[in-house]
Amino acid sequence: MNGRITATVPVLASLDIAESAAYYQTLGFTINLHLPDYLIVVRDGCELHFWPCDEKHIAENTSCYIRSDDVDALHAEFTERGVRHRPPVSQPWGMRELYILDPHGNLLKFGEMLAQD
Repeated sequence: MNGRITATVPVLASLDIAESAAYYQTLGFTINLHLPDYLIVVRDGCELHFWPCDEKHIAENTSCYIRSDDVDALHAEFTERGVRHRPPVSQPWGMRELYILDPHGNLLKFGEMLAQD
């Protein structure tokens, strides 16, 4: 008998848990847990965790990939919310991707599978 893997949950570095909470709310996430030393935010079934870290280079060398069904809609929403980012790009590996750096340097890669011709 084998156990099933049911989800992956990135645990990202935060230089300031309160600042991370506020920023991820700007991205449309809701706070599931906010402690002085841990944060959990959720949106559309996606869950991100944060731990306090005072070494910025750790966050600046971290990323997570978040699947989406419409990165262009996310781009429009994030633009309306005042989030600075570049427009999505279609990649040769069959994904349309949108990249966002959070205030601490974590790279969020939002990816949508392109239709196969």
